[in-house]
Amino acid sequence: MTSVVKVFYNSLGTPEIYDLMQRVKPPGLELVLLEKDDDDERVAKVRDCEAIIAAATRLTRRTIEAADRLRFVQHQGAGYHDTVDVEALIERRIRLAVSTAGTIGVAEHAVMLALAAARRLTFADPELRRGHWHANSLRPVSVELAGKTIGYVGMGRIGQAAAERFSGFRTKGLYSDPYVQLPPQREAELNLQPASLDRILEEADVVTLHLPLTEETRNLISVDELARMKPNSILINTARGGIVNEMALVEALKAGRPGAAGIDVFETEPLPADHPLSTLPNTVLTPHIAAGTWDSFVGKMESVLTNIAAFFDGGQLQNEILLTSPREASFVR
Repeated sequence: MTSVVKVFYNSLGTPEIYDLMQRVKPPGLELVLLEKDDDDERVAKVRDCEAIIAAATRLTRRTIEAADRLRFVQHQGAGYHDTVDVEALIERRIRLAVSTAGTIGVAEHAVMLALAAARRLTFADPELRRGHWHANSLRPVSVELAGKTIGYVGMGRIGQAAAERFSGFRTKGLYSDPYVQLPPQREAELNLQPASLDRILEEADVVTLHLPLTEETRNLISVDELARMKPNSILINTARGGIVNEMALVEALKAGRPGAAGIDVFETEPLPADHPLSTLPNTVLTPHIAAGTWDSFVGKMESVLTNIAAFFDGGQLQNEILLTSPREASFVR
């Protein structure tokens, strides 16, 4: 880089996050950071920036169009589909790349939610603190993961990382992914076999979702799909809230099919305080934190800022997305 490149961070971070970003950024990059979560401030600060880092806060057309010098967008995670206005990037031929540094955190979180839901952890813990001793009453609804069938809807990086961890519990797996067919050796290694979504819903003891939110996947799991699940099964969602019809899930959980759910992502975030999911004893709820470990964030910032520097140095990009249309975008490498 022959001159300083201004890089706008589209989300409001904490002092700890900003300090880390400043410490790991390569020479030649200047970070432009928000002081409050305000779209007018975004528009004002992005104007002379050549790169944007996108995260959970949606990168809108308004912000993109305000960035007259914008050439490159780097997503902090992998789920750009519902957090970046891809059409606005395509119109201006602005390139996009993603980060894969959050894979381990999401995979571990999926296993944690499954274990917590299987043992009704979020019911047992507050009940104990109130003096209620449910030593025997939880037995009929508490299950072990060992020997169970795990159904994976989506088998990309995160799906495979989750399968690696679930397999440590001596589980077997079924997976459905229209874009991924694992080699036989990899299937054997993870004790997996391909299956239809219907078969997964009908046979799996745990169904875990690992796919992006797109027009095709919105409400993928709704009334009919939930009705196919086994009575004591568990639904895990660490992907995106819109993949599951939440009101249908509420009614299904009340009816006991599935028996429990572990949810990290929601149709509306933050989750409203009076949301019906929060009133059910058979749910484990977390505030979209599956990828939100400090280990993950350090890795993300190092890879994100290095990739931005590579773009402006003419180097090879990692995890670039080929933007042909919002529905057909795909990895370049």
